[in-house]
Amino acid sequence: MKAKLMSLGFAGTAFFIAISLIKFPDEALKASIRGLNMWTEVVFPSLLPFFITAELLIGFGVVKFIGVLFEPIMRPLFNIPGAGSFVWAMGMASGYPSGAKLTARLRQEEQLTKTEAERLVSFTNSSNPLFIFGAISVGFFHDAQLGILLAVSHYGGNTLVGVCMRFYKRKDRSKRSIHERRSISLSKAFRELHHTRMKDERPLGKVFGDAVIQSIQTLLMIGGFIIMFSVFTKLLFLVGISQMISNFLEIILNMMTLPPELAMPMFSGLFEITLGAQMISDLDFSNMLPIAIILSIILAFNGFSVQAQVASIIADTDIRFAPYFFARLLHCVIAALLTIILFKPLYLNEQATQFQNIPVFAYEKTQIWSVLLEWLSTFGPILTISTLFIGCIILARRFRIR
Repeated sequence: MKAKLMSLGFAGTAFFIAISLIKFPDEALKASIRGLNMWTEVVFPSLLPFFITAELLIGFGVVKFIGVLFEPIMRPLFNIPGAGSFVWAMGMASGYPSGAKLTARLRQEEQLTKTEAERLVSFTNSSNPLFIFGAISVGFFHDAQLGILLAVSHYGGNTLVGVCMRFYKRKDRSKRSIHERRSISLSKAFRELHHTRMKDERPLGKVFGDAVIQSIQTLLMIGGFIIMFSVFTKLLFLVGISQMISNFLEIILNMMTLPPELAMPMFSGLFEITLGAQMISDLDFSNMLPIAIILSIILAFNGFSVQAQVASIIADTDIRFAPYFFARLLHCVIAALLTIILFKPLYLNEQATQFQNIPVFAYEKTQIWSVLLEWLSTFGPILTISTLFIGCIILARRFRIR
């Protein structure tokens, strides 16, 4: 019965999208172009270098090397192997869905057990600093100090989620992990690196080509999700479903003593973070605390668009989606609490100091992120098209050789 209801739900959703596209072709086209611009200008050029570098580091055994060295830190703290430190760092630096992508790769390489992979993916998908500081704080709110509050709440909350998730199936620990924890040395780390490199018989050119192709394939999938969810969010607004659900969210916000005007932006942000943050910035509030709380919740939830990307990436493995989704709800609660606790020391006090003493520093801090965003908007599409062209050349040469 459950399977039949799911089939009916999927079919109904697809039918709704098809009818809505026919009824609102102009609005759907604009939403599609908006998602495409976001992908070509920001997502593709910002994630591509990280994806390619990660593939090379995995192929050359560097992740194995890092895993042995960081085992004493990651095992007691998060109950995962040391290789998880690489995923954690790359996830924070490059943003979602890098954590899911790298976790799936390590699971396929059998460097993680199923349970360890589910723990790892639950707290390594986070927004990157450029998005928090550049797009949201500076781009929408013109307030770099807000970015510091959001970043500390976001990354701190994700870390606490990882600590909580260490107790998920805590008795499920492989004998290999126990052995690795007892025998840690720099020489062993180098041996693991060398063994991994020698086991991979691909020449250097093949390794680099595979890294480029795999990264492009993943980013094309991500681009499809971004465009479709941009269109889907717009269609929900046009048919009135967004207003119905936002009315329900208004009740919840009233219970939390938060302004009900944030209901519609919050709903939009739960689907697509950028749209929700932009709608919040259009509101006129003198008190920034409610805005910071809702932004932290939206960032922590990742948005259904990112969650769909994660689900698609881990579908090729035995990693379950449920622990990741539970972690997102937990992250929402923790990030909101951290925002409330840190609002005065990290935002109000710092804002007063900047306005009274060093306003020039605040301006320069804002300028840095504005320049980065402008650079991506200018050269991002060029890098995207060039990389896709290079990927086509690599594939064409491989088919010719075959």
